Amino acid sequence: MPGCGMSDLDSVFSDDWGEDHRSGLVAVVGRPNVGKSTLINSILQQKIAIVTAKPQTTRQRQLGIYTDDAAQILFIDTPGIHKPKSVLGDYMVGVAHDALKDADVALWLLDASAPPTNGDRSIAALLEDIAPKTPRALALNKIDLAHKDADYTEHWALCEHQSALPISAKDGRGVAELAANLTALLPQGPRYYPADQASEANLRFIASEIIRERIIELTSDEIPHAVAIEITRFREKHHVVHIEASIFVERGSQKGIIIGKRGDMIKRIGIESRAALEALLDARVNLETRVKVQKNWRGNAEFMRRLGYRLPRRQRV
Repeated sequence: MPGCGMSDLDSVFSDDWGEDHRSGLVAVVGRPNVGKSTLINSILQQKIAIVTAKPQTTRQRQLGIYTDDAAQILFIDTPGIHKPKSVLGDYMVGVAHDALKDADVALWLLDASAPPTNGDRSIAALLEDIAPKTPRALALNKIDLAHKDADYTEHWALCEHQSALPISAKDGRGVAELAANLTALLPQGPRYYPADQASEANLRFIASEIIRERIIELTSDEIPHAVAIEITRFREKHHVVHIEASIFVERGSQKGIIIGKRGDMIKRIGIESRAALEALLDARVNLETRVKVQKNWRGNAEFMRRLGYRLPRRQRV
């Protein structure tokens, strides 16, 4: 996926913007499974990032584009910040670090249903280390799961901030107010994308993420972190979109789980993925999938580059 730094935005979509119009990058950071992708989908009012109940679902930096009359907010959806245990883990944490370095505003999402953790305190230190002068907004998510009289003082005290709101990305409470607060923190600037564009991701990437989402939701806890998708064919012919996808896992036992007894699981993955793709593309989709074993791919930097991960050449293998 293309980089999202302001230096990459060479062309301004519209120069018809008043002095009060604001725009810029908002890096959305937090621990795994705190609701970052759900929040961005909620603000945009459409799905541009996959959402599951499993942690560390987001792997790559994704750009969500929110536009109204007052502003254009470029949300960078980042992987959850965690202690990495592989090349993939190193990459995911590095994506979040780089997003903070580029951002005009850091939006830190915290979990309202639990007290702050050591992981949260590590993120507070990271914000101070990487982006000490970047304006910060705190959003305390999952208030739908928290006690109605919960005290959030300990959460707000984790770091200095310019905005703090309790929200529920799931049911929308506080989301519009959060978008307004973020707008106020952004610098003055133009629109960089057309008003109706919601994402920078290409269709191949979105297709691979939809298939991965269905696998994560339908298979056991072992599979989510071990699966990778490569779209090997994507073309439209006679009003039908033909997609071929390779599903990579790390062990033969994982391949057996995805295929399922008598092929039942891979059939279900295909049916649900195709339905989601047809809804997205508003077209008939012919989807073919193949399950392959690529041993220890999460520790193989060259293979990860083949899949589109932008790893530096100095990355360990």
